[in-house]
Amino acid sequence: PAKFIQQVRNEAGKIVWPTRREVVTTTIMVFILAAAAAAFFSLVDLGIRFGLTQLLQAVS
Repeated sequence: PAKFIQQVRNEAGKIVWPTRREVVTTTIMVFILAAAAAAFFSLVDLGIRFGLTQLLQAVS
């Protein structure tokens, strides 16, 4: 058990934590990309809804 704990501590010492700036930048990018994806799928949904509405009105 002592050797295992020593190995775990050695591995934990190799961890490189991100800086505050990296975390903030990454978080902002995630929010921007999520908003872009939401806008894209919203537009696709509107387009499909419009197309189906036009198709169904033409058939009936």
